[in-house]
Amino acid sequence: MSAIKTAYETILTEIGEDLERDGLKDTPQRAAKAVQFLTQGYTQTLDEVVNNAIFESESDEMVIVRDIELYSLCEHHVLPFIGKCHVAYLPKGKVIGLSKVARIVDMYARRLQIQENLTQQIAHAINNVTGGQGVGVIVEAKHMCMMMRGVGKQNSSMTTSAMLGRFRSDINTRNEFLSLVNR
Repeated sequence: MSAIKTAYETILTEIGEDLERDGLKDTPQRAAKAVQFLTQGYTQTLDEVVNNAIFESESDEMVIVRDIELYSLCEHHVLPFIGKCHVAYLPKGKVIGLSKVARIVDMYARRLQIQENLTQQIAHAINNVTGGQGVGVIVEAKHMCMMMRGVGKQNSSMTTSAMLGRFRSDINTRNEFLSLVNR
């Protein structure tokens, strides 16, 4: 962490700040801790996150977890993007513990990302873990890099989706997912 703290000291000095100013005395250390938390997804693996929370089930009906809040940092400007994720899958003999879906979202969101890749990573992880008949993921987010800098569009948001298995091949499955997420 000392290298990250030193980097923040350099950044603050380069923008013209005084590291001895009362409000900034501990900022490099706090910022280093914050960035480590915001990027802790690099230190996690899918196996650790799921932690064997896969259970036998006869259910083959769609399972949806809606409105999972997510916070990530864009890899282009290291600015936040904030939104929500909707995940659905069709079980085939196994279901995943409910909280593990949100933990998988967090694991990938807590890395430097672009939303398109984040959506795909979540979908493939859920698919790999459940071995189900298909997965659908939708991510809706607002990007500070569009809002705070550059084009400055305050009300813009981005929606991405990833559809695997029956969510891609069967329009009825896809439409059921979309209608249940949008209600």
